[in-house]
Amino acid sequence: MAMTMRLARLHVPGQPLRIDTVPVPQPRSRDVLVQVRACGVIPNMNAIFSGQLWNHLPPLPASVGLDASGTVAMVGDEVTDVRVGERVYVNPWLSCGTCAYCRKGASLLCSAAGFQGYFGFFPHSLWQLADYPFGGFSEYMTASPARLVRLPDNVTFDQAARFGYLGTSFAALRLAGVGGGSSVAVNGITGTLGVGATLLALGMGAASILGFGRNRDVLAQLKALAPDRIEVLCLGDEPIVEWVRRHTGGLGVDVLIDCSGRGADAANTAAALDGLKRGAIAINIGALTQALPIAPIRFMTARLQFRGSNWFTTGEGELMAAMAKAAILDLSKLQTRAYPLDGINDALAAVQKRPGGFVNIVVNPDR
Repeated sequence: MAMTMRLARLHVPGQPLRIDTVPVPQPRSRDVLVQVRACGVIPNMNAIFSGQLWNHLPPLPASVGLDASGTVAMVGDEVTDVRVGERVYVNPWLSCGTCAYCRKGASLLCSAAGFQGYFGFFPHSLWQLADYPFGGFSEYMTASPARLVRLPDNVTFDQAARFGYLGTSFAALRLAGVGGGSSVAVNGITGTLGVGATLLALGMGAASILGFGRNRDVLAQLKALAPDRIEVLCLGDEPIVEWVRRHTGGLGVDVLIDCSGRGADAANTAAALDGLKRGAIAINIGALTQALPIAPIRFMTARLQFRGSNWFTTGEGELMAAMAKAAILDLSKLQTRAYPLDGINDALAAVQKRPGGFVNIVVNPDR
């Protein structure tokens, strides 16, 4: 194994990443070293790396990169259940294990949570980022075995680098109880979260998926996935609630997955809420920031729910991998655009154009 490695680091918020050379880290006794083969690039990275949002960046210069996949290159002395050579996805979610939420088994609510190679949710999250200081835009990174998702042979490293988005959608669908016969509406279906929600809902047995978005080309691709189970609406062509009711016999849908992101128009989410069936649940996973008007009496009398869902557990990552192995989650529809590590800033520029939900932009550090 080489003694040094190349990695992309953020030196100044808002400035391009730099490619640096540092010693290859040695895993601690209870950690592993992963040789990174692919790391996902997501639109929000540009905003996070600007340093202008609420997120707490790691100490600079910071090794960055979210959603890494690769092979286990070395294991610590006390690691017994992971082998060198295993193909894995590294879940970047960091939880402290000792706060009131972690002790109750709710690690996604950790009061010191952070993302390895990305940011901390709180000022006191930074110790966790320092504990695992290498992001996915590196040739190697250390990780805890508890955060590894084993990949089946039919899932490529590039596809696994999409697990962050897929897992966010999957956790929301599971929280909503989507299964055989469910009707699901997806607001923002043409985005990365929306496409993932569609692929997963098909695999989970949803009988009908109603999606609305703005990109007509992507809408057509989504419809073609399962023409008898998927209906799509280009926003502005017809009022959302009337369209949803028309496709559900007037009842509405069981589940709404709201993928509206920062800066999206809350009016579309509000209209989609009017298309809920009695007893239905709506879950936001896109970080909508606009205020949303809700009539509490309607939510009370119709027993409706509106919830948020953020990220996913490693166990849910294992379930997705099992679905892909069984071919009920079809990742072949993703259209990978891969960049070498030297092209990291080109990749960040490309993803900022939001090319559509099927496009999977990744960096391959080993190229």
